[in-house]
Amino acid sequence: MGLLERFEDSLDRLVNGAFARAFKAEVQPVEIASALQREINDRAAVIDRTRTVIPNVFHVELSVHDYTRLAVFRDALQTELATLVRDYGAEQGYTLLGPVDVTLGQDDELETGIFRVRSEARAEVQAAGSHQVGQANLRQPRLEVGSTAYPLVRAVSRLGRGSDTDIRIEDPGASRNHCEIVLGQPVLLRDLNSTNGTLVNGQRITQVELVDGTVIVIGTTQLVFRSSEPAGTPQATQHRDG
Repeated sequence: MGLLERFEDSLDRLVNGAFARAFKAEVQPVEIASALQREINDRAAVIDRTRTVIPNVFHVELSVHDYTRLAVFRDALQTELATLVRDYGAEQGYTLLGPVDVTLGQDDELETGIFRVRSEARAEVQAAGSHQVGQANLRQPRLEVGSTAYPLVRAVSRLGRGSDTDIRIEDPGASRNHCEIVLGQPVLLRDLNSTNGTLVNGQRITQVELVDGTVIVIGTTQLVFRSSEPAGTPQATQHRDG
């Protein structure tokens, strides 16, 4: 039994046959699954002899009618589609940079039966020695990737793809030791002769002072620097795609 057949069988059993009764026209779940496979193959990027990176974040945009109809089973469908992506990637020997995330959304401009898939390879960021934190400690200088914050707890924090870095960025555009952040007055960011360079606010840098809200780009990964804030000082969190 192929992946698409297993996908249909799993989803059908999950909702006790509801899909078989409900989806007789318009966009079928298996059509979305097939489109995800095509998207993976079209976007697969050969990094080296041992790694071909594929997208791990997918946004499926549906018409109002199709989204309304599928939304009843949205959570189950998103879970099954993510499983399909992981299984297909493993079957083909592809590399995923981070967790697989598939979301269904609505586009008012699409006609019934038409849908669109957007995808990206979003690198996983890990903080060595400690877990990433939420918004509980706003007094700690930190880097934010999306809605997740990574505290800068050392005088010098090294970033890169290497296993010995303080903040590991699993991005094919990152060097093993890519750059470092030095806490002080001011806070400095230094590029460590990385292959692809470190971008700050769109400009390649050697060394630069960091201020609150500075956007750092390593490969395709965006990180936002947040400075420490005095207790009781409100600060809005900036949400970005990683």
